[in-house]
Amino acid sequence: MARALRRLLSPDSVVVIGGGEWCRQVLHQLLAMGFAGDIWRVHPDPTPVEGIPAVATIDDLPGVPDAAFIGVNRHLSIKAVAALSRIGAGGAVCFASGFSEAMSEDAQSTDLEADLVAAAGDMPLLGPNCYGFINAMEGALLWPDQHGCSRVARGVAILTQSSNIAINLTMQLRGLPIARVVACGNMAQTSQAEIATALLDDPRITAIGLHVEGFGDVAQWHALARKAQTKGVPLIAIKVGASEQARQATVSHTASLAGSDAGAGALLRRLGIARLFDLPSFLETLKLLHVNGPLESNALSCISCSGGEASLAADTAAGLQLRFPPLSRDQTSALRDALGPMVALSNPLDYHTYIWGDAERMAAAWLPMAAAHIALVVVIVDYPHTDASAWDCATRAAIEVRRVSVRPVAVVATLPELMPRDVCERLLGADVTPIHGLREAMVAAQAAGNVTLPHRLPPLGLGPAVAPQMLNEAAAKALLHAHGLDVPQGVVLSSRADASPAGELSAPLVLKGQGLAHKSEVSAVLLNVSHGGLAAALERMKAESFLVEEMVQGTVVELLIAVLRDDAHGFVLTIAAGGVLTELWQDRVSLLLPVTQDDIAEALTGLRVYPLLTGYRGRPGADIDAVIAAVMALQDCIIAHTAVISEVEINPLICTSERAVAADALIMMAPEIEQEET
Repeated sequence: MARALRRLLSPDSVVVIGGGEWCRQVLHQLLAMGFAGDIWRVHPDPTPVEGIPAVATIDDLPGVPDAAFIGVNRHLSIKAVAALSRIGAGGAVCFASGFSEAMSEDAQSTDLEADLVAAAGDMPLLGPNCYGFINAMEGALLWPDQHGCSRVARGVAILTQSSNIAINLTMQLRGLPIARVVACGNMAQTSQAEIATALLDDPRITAIGLHVEGFGDVAQWHALARKAQTKGVPLIAIKVGASEQARQATVSHTASLAGSDAGAGALLRRLGIARLFDLPSFLETLKLLHVNGPLESNALSCISCSGGEASLAADTAAGLQLRFPPLSRDQTSALRDALGPMVALSNPLDYHTYIWGDAERMAAAWLPMAAAHIALVVVIVDYPHTDASAWDCATRAAIEVRRVSVRPVAVVATLPELMPRDVCERLLGADVTPIHGLREAMVAAQAAGNVTLPHRLPPLGLGPAVAPQMLNEAAAKALLHAHGLDVPQGVVLSSRADASPAGELSAPLVLKGQGLAHKSEVSAVLLNVSHGGLAAALERMKAESFLVEEMVQGTVVELLIAVLRDDAHGFVLTIAAGGVLTELWQDRVSLLLPVTQDDIAEALTGLRVYPLLTGYRGRPGADIDAVIAAVMALQDCIIAHTAVISEVEINPLICTSERAVAADALIMMAPEIEQEET
């Protein structure tokens, strides 16, 4: 598909099918951008529009078009797609709506989308419900509205499922060179990942930004990430769906399966795609990546001539994955020589205004901040709206620091409107990144440092959806133990009358009522039960079946480990602080299966309870190897039962200095496997 998409997205000939203002605008934009190829029209009225006459049918065209814009209603669109496919056209943009995105309102819309895909056959199709694409390097575009792109020699690509967001992003005035824009629409046939994969073959693309409503085939996304790695093209994404309202809007807008936000975040991390949450930061990150590529680390230095700005920069970075390393001895010595004794030296640095106006001295003072261990030098400069000539020294100094140090340098205006367009273009021409907004700068620096290598293993695939039922706790633990998970010694009592099977267990005991998902909330768990008190405890507990276990001693910390089948992303593993306060602590990390032992070890370090695992203030630590082994055993169980299992939760996993024991377990899986296992 990638080879065929190149013909569609870099056409030598285009045809516009239909009339009305939308189609006229496509013609206007082609001419305005200087498209040098053939432009044809199909419409019953031959009267020229934008100077271009029309032929009556697709079969009357003077040649086979590389790209077609179909601007007719949804029923006629299907016929046009079929005709284009029959003559061997390079591809088409289907503008019409009323397909799967309208399925809640129109019962036939999904069937129509299937008919559209069938009509296309092997011919690439963008949409439906799609604005099309802009190729600003070659002046080739099928775009039925205004846009803010201009011709560029190289730059970033932006792909979005929302045509309106695509328009808005092209209108940016931040100096970002946008080389390609693709509005993906419903993606009935051609996915966002496929389009991005095709664009990677163009060496003029410096970075790709993705606005994602739903992923679809995660294997395609893994292939995209691996190819982007080999091409050296960084990927970033805005993934909507963190709020319930966004998830609902996603389904109604594109009929995409939004899935859980935890799953989306886990997938993006696995792919090495940095995640953004707002459009300004998205654009500034693309700009930073366009100039520098991914940053080597999260180590920043910051330079300003104001103590207030230095403090503001440090505070703005607080809570982000950024750091301002203390000045080294060499940096301190060089800065003291450049600035003298009147300036307090630190990072962020307030260099005062003693040397303001002298570009050479400013560059000499700033250069030590561009040390080899610094991933990005942030120079704060707010240019006035009136006469900015006195600020030219700062521009020249920043350019000189970049030239001499060959380190990434960004000139940041704390307010977006205080970065003049001419200064922006001048800085970009010297490989210095102009950034509009201090918050955007810090978020962009974090994101540019989070573009990492994709995981070598693709996400675990999903089978067809199942109708699961809950296993009782004893059956769940037996299944997990069969895959190597440590569980307490225990017995099942089918009645209150006979507790003798528990006689072989070592006290203290734990008594549980089976068949309940949250036992502690309904008083179905009793701890520290003695053999002598077991009969009375059984009388007090309301349940049909009982599980008696040896109580795990020597708890260091309780964890939750769980896997949930997420139809949008795969099997999502969650590792969290466990026990009855799991929801309150909200201390968790999510990964996609499969994971390696190294993945688990790194994930554990991200928990706030990790110091307890390693031994806090002289207290004994947990056996972390046992914890890792427990997670791997859980994964083995999931892989063995991928087709039928939908959820496993172990809470708590009691971590001691010698063991990691599943004190409670819940499994949801298909009933036929339940019968087989029990």
